[in-house]
Amino acid sequence: MNPSNFVKALSRARDFARRSNGRSQSMKIMKSLIFGVAMMAAVPSVADEMRRETVRFATGSSSSTIKSSVKGYQTVQYALSVTAGQKMSVQLDSRNTSLYFNVTAPGADAAMYNSSIDGNGTSITIPSSGKYLIDVYLMRNAARRNETASYDLTLYVE
Repeated sequence: MNPSNFVKALSRARDFARRSNGRSQSMKIMKSLIFGVAMMAAVPSVADEMRRETVRFATGSSSSTIKSSVKGYQTVQYALSVTAGQKMSVQLDSRNTSLYFNVTAPGADAAMYNSSIDGNGTSITIPSSGKYLIDVYLMRNAARRNETASYDLTLYVE
């Protein structure tokens, strides 16, 4: 929840409490509302932690190396359009050993490749055409410490 929404919700709760004239049921509702809003504000917003980028290769090129970084719970999501039958290679290089990536097929709920299990490099024969998502992220242990990880992500399609 962003700060302006939090302030608006608290203001509404305060106005509600004033109108209730101290009735105990109304006070319980108001306290519950304030507690709920405060709890939502304490949870980091996933939308605030996701950076999205579309990958386009230079004319005549079939690969790209992206130099970037993530910090804490941030995720960088790269979208790459590929055609069925093509081979997509992904290589992630970083000094931070808690940095990983997932590859997710178009419309899928789960990753088809998880580098925290299978290693920071893969070549995948693409089963269906569309936008594949490559999510680069820090594991929770490093994210909790608010670590920053610089990386080189190399994408190759043939």
